[in-house]
Amino acid sequence: MTRTRFVAALFCLLLFAGCATYYSEAPLATNFPANKQPKLQAAAHWNVIAGDVAKQISAGLKDKRPLFVNQSSVKTAFEWAFTNDLISALVADGYTVLKSPAGALSVDVDTQAVLFSANRPQYNYAGRPTTLTTDVWALHQAEATATADAYSWFRSEFVTGETPQTEIIVTTSISDASHYLVRSTSVYYGADSDQMLYQATPLTTRPIPLTGGQ
Repeated sequence: MTRTRFVAALFCLLLFAGCATYYSEAPLATNFPANKQPKLQAAAHWNVIAGDVAKQISAGLKDKRPLFVNQSSVKTAFEWAFTNDLISALVADGYTVLKSPAGALSVDVDTQAVLFSANRPQYNYAGRPTTLTTDVWALHQAEATATADAYSWFRSEFVTGETPQTEIIVTTSISDASHYLVRSTSVYYGADSDQMLYQATPLTTRPIPLTGGQ
């Protein structure tokens, strides 16, 4: 076989190997593109996300009928506070919010707390201080203490510690008797030590002793 034919045969073999189907018993695990997910750590944060939901309602709701925020099915301390915050935000945005459902669109809030495995990675920094942004690089040229302050400021965006196990799914729906008009779902981290605020507490009963005659 001449050298030219050998090279051609080798090229065809490599090309065939590159086109061959790779088999796997299960899909290969890959990471999603990086994104950010806020962590709820105070009641003030609940107020903030209620305001955000109110803005989503303003952007998506074309029906101008009054609203009624349904609190009859709230199950957790978070849901009770969140629905009250949502009422305040809607009123502040100019909506008519009724105390009874007659003649109003129904606003329903549903939350679900889910618990993932512990020790998930937490990548809470991005490189050296001088490479975070152009501004920080410029500060590095001027004064070291200014760079450290700027670095701390940028690092303050990220929570400390491990990635929380607790995540809270919040779904807000606006509907009439037949269909949904607006529906949005958001996901947040919750502090693991605050799980009881997001989980429904089952009602407990205890026997009450009876006294006196029949």
